[in-house]
Amino acid sequence: MTLDWDGISHITKVDPAKPLPADISALEGTDLVIVGGSDDVTEANTLEAIRAIAETYPSIPVFQEPYSSDHVSRETIEAADFVAVPAVYNGDRDHFVGKHVDLFTEVGRAPEDLLGAGLPIVGDLIASKGVDAIADLTASLIGEGYVVQHLESTAAVTSGVDTTYTSDQVAGAALATETFYGFPIFYVEYSGTYGGPEDVEAAARYLEETTLLYGGGIDSREKATEILEAGADAIVVGDCFHDDPETFRETIPE
Repeated sequence: MTLDWDGISHITKVDPAKPLPADISALEGTDLVIVGGSDDVTEANTLEAIRAIAETYPSIPVFQEPYSSDHVSRETIEAADFVAVPAVYNGDRDHFVGKHVDLFTEVGRAPEDLLGAGLPIVGDLIASKGVDAIADLTASLIGEGYVVQHLESTAAVTSGVDTTYTSDQVAGAALATETFYGFPIFYVEYSGTYGGPEDVEAAARYLEETTLLYGGGIDSREKATEILEAGADAIVVGDCFHDDPETFRETIPE
């Protein structure tokens, strides 16, 4: 299954550890939903959020973006359209190379060898579900090249990020994403702070096939427009969806 990115410019990041707004009609204007987070996230609340969104808006694609093996199950894979796994360029080895090598090492083994095995990304999923889970996982799993630019964010702490990138380094990571690693997504993540257009402009000039996402501090139509005009294919809006749905609506491009 592939996703047609044409027409996708506004993405909502839903934290399953936070309650959904009583009225989730604000999602009517978004083009895609990513469900994921770090603090207090579980497989159960992830699945609940995915199902609630999919049942209310079945035409909106839903990604699961797990940060822990505990967040993934056969049920979440079946409920989401894709499982998007971040590879954090400025994070520690586990969050760029280690987890992904271990994952595909286990996937490549015979099913009988997987009994009792654990995976850094999907935990005991394959060990407990066998060959059907292997097929489901490989069909729906996609990589995201990630740069985390807010050192005090949970995303930075979780991923072992201890330094931000210059715009030139962001551009280099974007170029590597498209020409070397072949990930379909490159994500510049400011995690609740507004980074402005500079990193987006740097990355955009190197990307033709790869989708460029920007997330962080988008709380107005002006900021959304500035980032999109800088070259992002889509903006990712999270905090204000949970905290202030009316402000969230203002981030949706006209």
